[in-house]
Amino acid sequence: MSRRLLTSLASSSFVSERTERPYQALNEIRSSEHDLTPHMLIHIIPFRQGIPRRNPNPAPTIPRRGAPPQKSRIRGVKQIVVVASGKGGVGKSTVAANLALSLLQTSTLSRPARIGLLDLDIFGPSVPKLMGLENAGDPELSDENKLIPLQNHGVKTMSIGYLLRESCSHFPCLSTYTPNPENDTPVVWRGMMVMKAVQQLLFDVDWTTKTGTTSGSSGTESGSSDLDVLVIDMPPGTGDVQLSLGQLVAVDGAVIVSTPQDVALIDARKGVAMFNKVSIPMIGLLLNMSHFTCDSCTKPHELFGSSAKFEKAAMDLNLEVLGKIPLVPTISDGGDAGRPVMVQSSGEGEEVRQSMRSVGEKVWEWLSGRERADVGTRG
Repeated sequence: MSRRLLTSLASSSFVSERTERPYQALNEIRSSEHDLTPHMLIHIIPFRQGIPRRNPNPAPTIPRRGAPPQKSRIRGVKQIVVVASGKGGVGKSTVAANLALSLLQTSTLSRPARIGLLDLDIFGPSVPKLMGLENAGDPELSDENKLIPLQNHGVKTMSIGYLLRESCSHFPCLSTYTPNPENDTPVVWRGMMVMKAVQQLLFDVDWTTKTGTTSGSSGTESGSSDLDVLVIDMPPGTGDVQLSLGQLVAVDGAVIVSTPQDVALIDARKGVAMFNKVSIPMIGLLLNMSHFTCDSCTKPHELFGSSAKFEKAAMDLNLEVLGKIPLVPTISDGGDAGRPVMVQSSGEGEEVRQSMRSVGEKVWEWLSGRERADVGTRG
């Protein structure tokens, strides 16, 4: 965002209700944090990380007698697929990025598919790195003051990582509000701040694609088209983010990623149980790092244990095994370089690409066979 926009936001929206000054030193905020109301904290802290504010969406409808909030669709998005795992470090973000590209490549639509990728991992965002969009600059703002996604490899993306900036030692003064080439700015927020950021990433992003102008009886109007599928990369675990997504958003299906070890499968089962509780349909399980084939032989080596454990877990949960992704160096190297394996052409990654294409086809088949939930739209 430009400095002019930041100045405008600061002068109009971030004046402290206690001091009527636009900024406070961070140590003053910390020392008086117990005096700040939740409303004040929500509006002060996100500004430090560059999240823009606009006219807030209406709060989700929460019935009084203990019923869950009413679910809604995300404006500009037709269908939503979440990629999750109970355990961190199983390659979920890499799978999410490659699944988005696989959906783009395996679409059976009569036109090119419109695919998006949303990173909901607030504390450890990986999408900017995986999609080659680190230090790509700030997302622009639409006329409605919504974030416009950054795009690469034909996929629209949004992540908290695009909004993190280097700040001065006490508070992010405008004079030092600059990009951080090392991308090592941490998000050190309490749960309340995290949930505010999650809601903004869910409902304050403009996923539509402009399609030009049309002339009609009411004059000239600008057209736009919705995303066909939004892939959401979830954080690990079964915490606030997962619960809020399940309660607020009508999700069409979930893919659970795991590795073969019991320590990962235990948490994968918990992830499935949690999605069942919040009525998110399960598409299936995906086994990552299933085996490794060395250059000197053709025998698959199951470095992290037999895939039989994974297959048993899928059978116990009555879920389909969507695929088994081998351990291939080009996946890691390509991810670090911002070129996911699905956009590479090396022979080393062909087995992975074939597996991910198969997964993409299964996800499209699942989505095409489902009726859209009759719920409202928010955003």
